[in-house]
Amino acid sequence: MIIDFHTHLFPDSICKGRDGYCDSEPAFDLLYRSPGSRLVGTAELLRAMDADGVDRSVVFGFPWQNPELYRMHNDCILEAVRQHPGRLIGFGCFDPLGRDAAREAQRCLDAGLSGIGELAFYRAGIDAAALDRLEPVMEICRERGRPVLIHTNEPIGHAYPGKTPVSLAQIYGLVRRFPATTIVLAHWGGGLFFFGLLKKEVKAALRNVYFDTAASPYLYDPRVYTIAVQAVGAEKLLFGSDYPLLPPHRYFSEMAAGGLSAAERALVCGGNAARILNLG
Repeated sequence: MIIDFHTHLFPDSICKGRDGYCDSEPAFDLLYRSPGSRLVGTAELLRAMDADGVDRSVVFGFPWQNPELYRMHNDCILEAVRQHPGRLIGFGCFDPLGRDAAREAQRCLDAGLSGIGELAFYRAGIDAAALDRLEPVMEICRERGRPVLIHTNEPIGHAYPGKTPVSLAQIYGLVRRFPATTIVLAHWGGGLFFFGLLKKEVKAALRNVYFDTAASPYLYDPRVYTIAVQAVGAEKLLFGSDYPLLPPHRYFSEMAAGGLSAAERALVCGGNAARILNLG
């Protein structure tokens, strides 16, 4: 089974009228004001899955600041999952700094969503104050055995929309702060996986941490796959396309070029996700 752990979908009202949301939502404006940044609904996501042989996808919305918007978007995700329970696995998304974040996490999980994410701090790093605000959400997910997917990025290199001022020390501080919560770090965890080669401390800190491949063809040489396997093991990696940013087949070809074995690809492309999500 192929499971894409990182996809986005939007309600039709937002797909057709994005300009009406940019002025009041700075993070959305940063990522989606450009017409070149695609927004898709459920039908288009399912077509892309079928085209590339993806069996199931984890889907989520956007970390809106406005509670009315993130509740509406999460309801859209819930409806998509209800209509396609064998194909879509929903996560709840919201502004992790919002005062109602924990309440929305509870609501989403109570309604049947399978995790929380992609939570993002697009305009700031993940400092101590952010971790304090995040703690109630992480505790809820720890108690329920549900994963939390966090947006991260490499702290050096070229600039691009959505690249946050986060440091590796901050990302590491996040996983150290919440060691019992299952955490998925998007976009290769900003490169944190490399430090799994350290002899002391880091391996233990990464016990409940996984790394998704979202945007990898834009960011890394295909060799990143075998290097990551050597550093943390294939059982720590999750195929995530970040669709509609990129189609799934772009990743499959890079995994092959990067030298992953068939057994490793089976773990990365579905086996690990099935285990984390308790899909049997």
